[in-house]
Amino acid sequence: TLSLHDALPILEKRAIKTRKIILLIFLVLLTLPAIQYSLTLIKLDPLKGAITPPVKADFTLNDWFSGSFQEQEETYLNESFGFRSLFVRINNQLSFNLFKKAKAKGVIIGKKGYLFEEHYIDAYYGADFIGVDSIKHRMDRLKYIQERLAKLNKTLLIVFAPSKASYYPEYIPDSFKTTKKITNYQQHLKEIKTLGINYIDFNQYFIDHKYTAKYPLYPKYGIHWSYYGSCLAADSIVKYIERVRKIDMPKISWKYVKMDEAKESDYDIGDGMNLLFKLRSEKLAYPVLKFEYGKGKTKPSLLVISDSFYWGMYSFGITRLFSKNHFWYYNKDVYPDCTKKPLKASQLNLRDQIMQHDIIMIMSTETTLKTMGWGFIENAYNTLKEMEKEKN
Repeated sequence: TLSLHDALPILEKRAIKTRKIILLIFLVLLTLPAIQYSLTLIKLDPLKGAITPPVKADFTLNDWFSGSFQEQEETYLNESFGFRSLFVRINNQLSFNLFKKAKAKGVIIGKKGYLFEEHYIDAYYGADFIGVDSIKHRMDRLKYIQERLAKLNKTLLIVFAPSKASYYPEYIPDSFKTTKKITNYQQHLKEIKTLGINYIDFNQYFIDHKYTAKYPLYPKYGIHWSYYGSCLAADSIVKYIERVRKIDMPKISWKYVKMDEAKESDYDIGDGMNLLFKLRSEKLAYPVLKFEYGKGKTKPSLLVISDSFYWGMYSFGITRLFSKNHFWYYNKDVYPDCTKKPLKASQLNLRDQIMQHDIIMIMSTETTLKTMGWGFIENAYNTLKEMEKEKN
């Protein structure tokens, strides 16, 4: 047995060795992000959501002496170092599990884990109401647009997409509940009925069929209607156009439905939270679509001005039912043209676009109604007014 005097040097050597090992591990951990940044040792999934990739600064003497180069380079390094996406996901997961908070901007964790975006809750309670007069003025213009288009054998169609806050008010956190006031949705609907403007109200339809629909119409972790819900909506839009224009169009149908966990747009808020682990979800319906063309079918041309709710239909191929289907996303980017090179709606001749399409559809959900049309309504009104003057 070693005496304490003899054992001390051995214990001291072991302690030194342990400290060296710890220091070496610490240094390796410090240098790993730099190594990952340079060599990409492990391929990691990029962060999702509205993220603007950092831009590496170009060195110039003027930027150096003004300090702008250092600021931009610091921002670039802070947002692009190795393993950053992994560290962000770990941090977000801890915040979610320990404090029930989402690190994604505007995301609210509701009761039973239902995810919302704050501006949908604001719209549901009427916090963003733009006023009766503003909405009446807008609807009067839409009425004029509809009448002028009808004389050109064209159809205006307004579509109210559903809102998650209206569909699942029972899951809104108590801290976000407030007195419900008049909303943009209620006032738009009132005016559109009074004026006799063509419309489809999927917001109320979804609420009415919340407990009777065969499959979920709204996902727990998504902000848009479910894939199944968007398929039903697309079918309804086609049938509405057929009835109003007295035509027989190609059809969307499905015999089979695949049941799967939420994915893509059915999990868009979940993706935007950038968690380390995917949230468990209910099984959702994914119809296997079939497009039936047949002989003697009419394929009208369609111009859509919409928020993100049209993406689901556009992605699964509703364009196949129309001779032309142009989608002006928020009345800015023109699809499909901008997939090849940038193209904005403002670059196009609106008169020509109106004349080239049989149907003009404006789609908006509750939270985007305050800016419905995003300038298109005013532009179309002015264009049609000018056309009427020229005719007279």
